Amino acid sequence: MIEFEPDGRGPELAAAYRVCRAIAATHGRTYFLATRLLSAPRRPAVHALYAFARIVDDIVDHPTLDAEHGPAGELDLIEKQLRVALEQQAPIGRPADRRTLVLTALADTIQRYDIAPQHFWIFLDSMRMDVPGTAHFRAHYATMTELRDYMRGSAAAIGLQLLPVLGTVVPVAEAEPAAAALGEAFQLTNFLRDIAEDLDRGRIYLPADELAAFDVDADLLTHCHRTRHTEQRVRRALAHLIAINRDLYRIANPGIDLLDPRVRPAIRTASTLYSGILDEIERSDYEVFGCRAVVPRQRRLRVAAAEFTAAALRI
Repeated sequence: MIEFEPDGRGPELAAAYRVCRAIAATHGRTYFLATRLLSAPRRPAVHALYAFARIVDDIVDHPTLDAEHGPAGELDLIEKQLRVALEQQAPIGRPADRRTLVLTALADTIQRYDIAPQHFWIFLDSMRMDVPGTAHFRAHYATMTELRDYMRGSAAAIGLQLLPVLGTVVPVAEAEPAAAALGEAFQLTNFLRDIAEDLDRGRIYLPADELAAFDVDADLLTHCHRTRHTEQRVRRALAHLIAINRDLYRIANPGIDLLDPRVRPAIRTASTLYSGILDEIERSDYEVFGCRAVVPRQRRLRVAAAEFTAAALRI
C-alpha cells in the first residue's frame, strides 16, 4: 500500500485507495492482473485512475433513475468537484460514498505524480459524446478519423494519464505518442468485443465507411444481434478491423521500451492479454453477438508469470 505523508489525511486516503483497488479487482480483471507486476507504491495510483474511468463509464452506460442530475449533470458535477479539489489542493468533502472516495484518491494521485489535468477534462468531454441530449452526443461514427477523435479522449487520454505514474527513460513528451496509441488499441479491442452490448445502448463504435466496404450497415449488425449469429459479410468486416487494431498494437508496443524498466512487464502483460481478446474473437469464428470474447484465466496467469520470470532474470 502507498506510503502517506503524516498530514492527518492518511486514514481517509488509505480508505479511498482501497475502494479504488476493489473496483479495479472486480471490473478490470486483465488490467488488475497487470498491475500486480508493478511496484507496490505505483499500484494505488493506477487503481485510482482505473476507478475514476470506471465510475464515469458507469454514469454514462448505466444511468440510474434516482440520479439527481442525469448523466450529463453528473459528469458536470464530477468535473466541478475535481477542479475545485485540484485548484484548492483540498480534500473533496467528507469521503462518505464510493464516488467521493474515488475522487479523493484521484485528486491525490494527480497531485503526487503531477499529471496534467487537461487529460481528465478531455476524457470527460469524450464521455459526454455518449450522453444523449448533450451537444457532444454521437451514436455512430462515419469514419475512422471521427472514431479516433472520440478515442483521443476516451482512450488515448487514459494512456497519457498513466505515463507520469509509470515513469519513462525519456522525456514524457517522447513517450506520449506510443502511450496514446496503446490506449486506442485497447479501446478498439473493446469496441470489437462489445458490439452487442453497444447495440443494446443504441451505439455503434465501428466506422461506417469501413463497414460499408464489406456491405455491412447498422441494419445488418442489428439483425446479427437479434439472431445472435454473425453473417459472413460481418465476419469479413471484423477481420479487416482486427487487422487495423493489430497495427495499432504494433505501433504502440515499441513505446513500452521507453517506460521505466520496472513497469515494462506489467504493460507488456496488459498489451499481450488485451490483444489476446482479438485471438479469442477469431477463435469463436467472430461470433461476437452470441458470446463475449474473454482470454481464459489460465492463459492470463501464464502470460503474467512469463513476464514476471523474464523481469526477474533481467534484474
